[in-house]
Amino acid sequence: MVKTPASKSASFESAVAELETIVQEMENGQLPLDQALAAYQRGTSLLRHCQTQLTQAEQTIRVLEAEAAPGDPQP
Repeated sequence: MVKTPASKSASFESAVAELETIVQEMENGQLPLDQALAAYQRGTSLLRHCQTQLTQAEQTIRVLEAEAAPGDPQP
């Protein structure tokens, strides 16, 4: 089930789904060593991709909140 490195265009949801599949396969313990290592590498790539997308989403939210804040009355 090992694929090419995480694509920048891959959706967060599809990356998480693939990561979950990899974790299940590895937890099953039936993968030969070389496949387990390849799955681990793919999983770390997907994890970095997801973390990057989450960081970008957080930054976007901060920008949107900052843009909305100046006109809003203070509580």
